[in-house]
Amino acid sequence: MLEGVFAGRSRVLEIGSGTGQHAAFLAPRLPHLVWQPSDRAENLPGILAWVEDARAGNLLAPIELDVDHAWPDIEADAVFSANTCHIMSWAQVRKLFAGVARLLPPDGVFVLYGPFLYADRPTVESNLRFDAMLRARDPASGLRDCAAVAALGKENGMALAADHPMPANNRLLVFHRLT
Repeated sequence: MLEGVFAGRSRVLEIGSGTGQHAAFLAPRLPHLVWQPSDRAENLPGILAWVEDARAGNLLAPIELDVDHAWPDIEADAVFSANTCHIMSWAQVRKLFAGVARLLPPDGVFVLYGPFLYADRPTVESNLRFDAMLRARDPASGLRDCAAVAALGKENGMALAADHPMPANNRLLVFHRLT
């Protein structure tokens, strides 16, 4: 799916790289892209281990990026973030979208992967249990409503261009930065 979404792109900033496993898996499979992983400082050593193990020439060392603080000066025409919005507070999700909008050029792409809720369709039991577990751990977290996320994109000059079903009841939301 990402091959098509990132066709014609050259540099991807991954926000919330976590362990680094997505970057180590995706970068070698998308060799036309320079892949820049990022996360909070405490996660950088683990990401670096995955980067070094991957030995992909297009995979850069991770950089620090915390949506609650000033973002590093970086150029990218695409942003990827997996499994982040449901572990952030809504205020942090707002900061994520604002930061991505500032970073992306017109027609840049923001790809958001993870589980989402939809007001007009039933949610699978596993996602309901996951949402309850997240909210029990941190009441500010939890699965986000896709319509609210799309509205947040619009507020920040991005249009939801695609919403693809993915395995394990996840979605791949593709936003385009408007001119």
